[in-house]
Amino acid sequence: MAKRRRFPEELGIGVVIVLVVAIFSLMSPTFRTVDNANLLLLNGAVIAFLAMGQAFVLLTGGIDLSTGSNIALTGMIAALTMRAGLPWWLAALAALAVGALVGVINGALIHYLKLPPFIVTFAAFGVAASIPLILTGASSVNVTDPMFAVIGRGSLFGIPMPVVLVAVFVVILTVLLRLTPTGVRIYAVGGNAETARLSGIAIGRVTMLVYAISGFCAGMGGLITTSRLMVGYPSAGSGNELFYSIAAAVVGGVSLFGGIGSLPGALLGAILIATVSNGMNVVGVQSYWQPLVIGLIILGGVIIDTYRRQSSLSDLLRRTLRRPDGPASSTPDSPSPASRDTAAARS
Repeated sequence: MAKRRRFPEELGIGVVIVLVVAIFSLMSPTFRTVDNANLLLLNGAVIAFLAMGQAFVLLTGGIDLSTGSNIALTGMIAALTMRAGLPWWLAALAALAVGALVGVINGALIHYLKLPPFIVTFAAFGVAASIPLILTGASSVNVTDPMFAVIGRGSLFGIPMPVVLVAVFVVILTVLLRLTPTGVRIYAVGGNAETARLSGIAIGRVTMLVYAISGFCAGMGGLITTSRLMVGYPSAGSGNELFYSIAAAVVGGVSLFGGIGSLPGALLGAILIATVSNGMNVVGVQSYWQPLVIGLIILGGVIIDTYRRQSSLSDLLRRTLRRPDGPASSTPDSPSPASRDTAAARS
């Protein structure tokens, strides 16, 4: 029997990205410039990191609302530790460790206290947003170590360093998710947590791991933001970052209900969100329209996600191609009522 070909699930959003790029290119010549492409990639790198972290959490059926404030917290940790005398690389590691620690605490509270992820991460959002303000008195902190600029302003073979970092982490995290037992456990927990528990999977470890990855990715976003500006802002990440991270993961095919999705899909979702945001800026759309557009994109993604969980494409095609007068239930999997009656009579 010939093997049925399946198109990658990410193909659809890839086509949408091409269409969006074509539309904005026709609307504004500025959108087609190399400088604008670099700006799009740099801004999209932070969204991509947040989307990858959010995707891990969503795959287990959770959600992380603390990513935006984690950007400010980790960026300020890096700036303050460098001002205290630490070398830039040690300050960066400290910031990433703090970001991951926030995620571990979120995961531990969710699993061991049985608290809703929405409540826990929303509380963490407030705590992580307040700590930088308390530490600095709501003042920005300048970064004087020029080597720190490599993270956000450097390049490798002409490719901006943030884009290189995104590519490296996409490969690492995709391998973790697709080719290791840990990835199987993450999908299993998101598919059915109770079944996963009965199968011997340590739900608590998986939960803390995915939130730690989300916190680490938010830390990478904080480092890139602080490095690009060479200033630590206590209010960084308080804009649309959280909004974008959820939107990118959802439109990239990661289910809000857990167990379905991929990191390449989330990355394409981040590219789409960054392209839409950049395009609206280029063509002069007022900033207050952008959350509306992104909100509609999230709504569309949720509707598609809900529908695809209720009805597979094969079911849709079967119903469409079924003949009105034909024996619709003549397949071996679903015998007709008449057949069942006949079989019962014979028995």
